[in-house]
Amino acid sequence: MKTETPMKPLTRWLFIATMLVGTFTMSISQSSLSTAYPTLMKYFMISADTVQWLTTGFMIVMCITMPISPWLLNNVSFKTLFMGALLLFDVGTLIIFWGPNFYLVMLGRIMEAAAVGVLFPSYQTVLLEITPEQKRGTIMGIAGLVMGSALACGPIISGIVLRFTSWRGLFIFFMVVITLVLLLSFFVMRDVMPRIPSKLDWLSVFYSLGLIGLLYVITKAGQPGANWLTLLVILAVSLILLGFFVHRQLTMPEPMLDLWVMKTFNYDLAVLLTGFSYISLIVVTIIFPLYYQQVLGASPFVSGMALVPGAALLSLLNPVTGTLADKIGFKPTMLVGMGMIVVGWGILSLIHITNIWGMIVLAMLIEGGNAFVMMPAVTLGANSLPNDLVSHGTAVITTVRQVLGSTGVAVATLILVNVTSKAMHGGSSYLMANQTGFHAVYWTFFGVAVLGFIIALLIRSTGSKDEK
Repeated sequence: MKTETPMKPLTRWLFIATMLVGTFTMSISQSSLSTAYPTLMKYFMISADTVQWLTTGFMIVMCITMPISPWLLNNVSFKTLFMGALLLFDVGTLIIFWGPNFYLVMLGRIMEAAAVGVLFPSYQTVLLEITPEQKRGTIMGIAGLVMGSALACGPIISGIVLRFTSWRGLFIFFMVVITLVLLLSFFVMRDVMPRIPSKLDWLSVFYSLGLIGLLYVITKAGQPGANWLTLLVILAVSLILLGFFVHRQLTMPEPMLDLWVMKTFNYDLAVLLTGFSYISLIVVTIIFPLYYQQVLGASPFVSGMALVPGAALLSLLNPVTGTLADKIGFKPTMLVGMGMIVVGWGILSLIHITNIWGMIVLAMLIEGGNAFVMMPAVTLGANSLPNDLVSHGTAVITTVRQVLGSTGVAVATLILVNVTSKAMHGGSSYLMANQTGFHAVYWTFFGVAVLGFIIALLIRSTGSKDEK
């Protein structure tokens, strides 16, 4: 099926802006609830382990729906898909707002996550489809505002909203924005993707449920008192299911998710690079506020506000780095970013920072480096693939990034808890033990950053500038 006639410049920018505002608002919900945990625990009278499922469950469901996005793009009008995702998110948010108990709130979060999981890879694929290759860096830099800034802005926005209203006020904010975007979509959204109708392979969907077990194990492994025997059994079953999933995708004539994209070595490197940069971003977003509160003695509000400079810099740099990648090439741009990330974690590893302003500067350095890496790596990966595989490539890269990000958080939590506990048993004070635990986390992710820099050295640039 052919797509619609080319859009006029104004129509095209309204289309892109509407898509990005909707996706940005939905993305904020992924990381926004952590600030509200204490309030929700008290309101519903639940434990910390239970309330964390509002985020853990969200991430798991999001990862499950991501691999289905290429099939949806091939079989459903993009306008219908986009508005359907918005409506699903809006209804889920309404259920959360109204929910009299935790279980209904959890149901609403599952609906929100399904919508985000479908839309996250899809909007990137659409942007790549409607943009000439020589301009993809610029437009995907703008898209980076959604990927990186939403994650960083979630705790900030929720902190501000919760300071002036109840936890339900946060979901009123989501509903108002998404409803406005949904109404606007009637007029500005277009069917821009070619469609190749096919049947959904439900056996592949079943096998992909192995991601649930994998992410569950990753999440639980980072918590104290984990039942390792149970986790190992779940991990084994999940890996078997995922093995069947991979085999089926590689042998089917029309796979739900074409994993043959992984045969392109340059694409594989791009997948790893965007994943490693995302690890640094999400770990900074989660670990730094803990450091501000537990070591530097800052309040929850101050620790949330301390994330603003890094998030602001990330937002400002994303469009700039996209344009830079188009002009000087993707590889030099990503090397600059990974260099910034390596330096940031390196300083944290070598020096005990006891001033919140010093930590803010380092957070800005690491998050700013992410702007030079994550979306340029996504764009370079897409440029390494044939056009008909771009939707599959973005689904793979988004899913892998989410799994690696979850793994990074679990590893950081595991190291922090275990090293801190060991130091306290060794006679250290609570404050000194905490510092030791955080220092071990910094050294770990310094190593991850160095590995990411090596991958950036190995990657081969593609695009008009690099081919000259």
